[in-house]
Amino acid sequence: MTRARMRVALFLFVWASCCWFGSWEFNPNNATRLFASVGLVERGSAAIDRMAATTIDKSRFGAHFYLDKAPGMTLMALPAVALADALTQDREAAHPADVNDHGLARYYRLRLRLAVATGPALLTALAAVLLYEIGIAITGSAAAGLFAAIGYALGAPIWGWSTTVFGHSSVAALYVVALWAGWQGPRLRHGFCAGLALGWAVGIEYQAVLAGAAIGIWIVWRAWHRPAHWRLYAAMLLGGLIAAVPIAAYNGVAFGTVFRIGYSGVVGYEGMRHGLFGLGVPRPVLLWEITFGVHKGLFWIAPALLMALRGLAMLERRTATQGLARTAAAVVAIVLLVNAAYYYWDGGNATGPRHAMPLIGALAIGLAPFWAALRSRGARIAALAVMALSIALNAVIAAAEILSPPQFTFPIWSAVIRDRFLQGDMRTWPSEWLGGSPWTGFALYVALAVPALLLLARAACRADRLSA
Repeated sequence: MTRARMRVALFLFVWASCCWFGSWEFNPNNATRLFASVGLVERGSAAIDRMAATTIDKSRFGAHFYLDKAPGMTLMALPAVALADALTQDREAAHPADVNDHGLARYYRLRLRLAVATGPALLTALAAVLLYEIGIAITGSAAAGLFAAIGYALGAPIWGWSTTVFGHSSVAALYVVALWAGWQGPRLRHGFCAGLALGWAVGIEYQAVLAGAAIGIWIVWRAWHRPAHWRLYAAMLLGGLIAAVPIAAYNGVAFGTVFRIGYSGVVGYEGMRHGLFGLGVPRPVLLWEITFGVHKGLFWIAPALLMALRGLAMLERRTATQGLARTAAAVVAIVLLVNAAYYYWDGGNATGPRHAMPLIGALAIGLAPFWAALRSRGARIAALAVMALSIALNAVIAAAEILSPPQFTFPIWSAVIRDRFLQGDMRTWPSEWLGGSPWTGFALYVALAVPALLLLARAACRADRLSA
């Protein structure tokens, strides 16, 4: 398999994996974004008044209710809503504003699945390919690049969050795009790409500006002594400004001014008035809870990422990759600190620390040097076993429950495996749209995905042998 075909195959594999499973369309975070998308497409209004009573996530200005998030994911969903409307000739107004209504649920489920397929799933698949490319560039090994790409996309909760229109997986992917662009060098198109990615990340989650700034500073620093570096900076700025235009346009349409954001009118979450829209001082105890705590700890559901920590340390010791390693580490640290500073740090209904998800792409870079450094057969078998465990856990999470209720102490077992997966309570597209059982849909995915993954691994190993 040529390198170009490998990229295409990896992209399609990750994209299909993210599209195969689904999340509940009326989860408040999904719903409020979709309500705004539907309002813009079908009524030309960003107000969500008709459906406001069905979600706890909303803002209020005067007599009207609106999306209480950054609008990036809502804007990304607009083509999906327009496409579904054109294909089905169905409209929200044709259904009662009742989440228990089967017709309304199906209406929103279709639009959510299309929004995922054309948004988060695409970005995650793109980021997986770019991590593969970064892995090859820093190690010379296609197998190492694939190890990093799969660990990011399928060995971590990015998989599950890519079945939603929450912004976490999309921000993680956009950070990878910016890191890849920065690593590529001082070409104008890469500067533009980095600026566009970072700008759109901020449009999805406003706090993304903090970790994104670390990437931007690294790119500026890398180009500082190169000829015509000001042209690169101008290209970055242009990309960022272009990304800002749709966000400003949304604010203008929704609120009549580009200087108002939905968070300023949030309803029902008093903690959002703490500090700056819920952000205060990081609490050290929460860093443990976010990483190793049994309630929300990332490494309980993504043990493969522990290998990435070691890999980043290896990368930092090499002069050629030191800047990349330090920038990735800065992204990880900033995202963790922001999560620990947030009043609602645990994210409510969430399997794992959802607000920490944007760090995963940067951290996963470390998986490539970790794999490349393994020399013995036993060490590689052990690493593959850890990766297989991570993939299995996140396949179950993606299929059964990415939105675990907060009352469970160890949700990966009690909320996800015991109460959902083992009961056959899963969402797969064959079971939702073709009438099969959830178990059949899950088994069909496994039957297709395992051989596909083995073929990708075989192709990567063969590429390494040919280049040796």
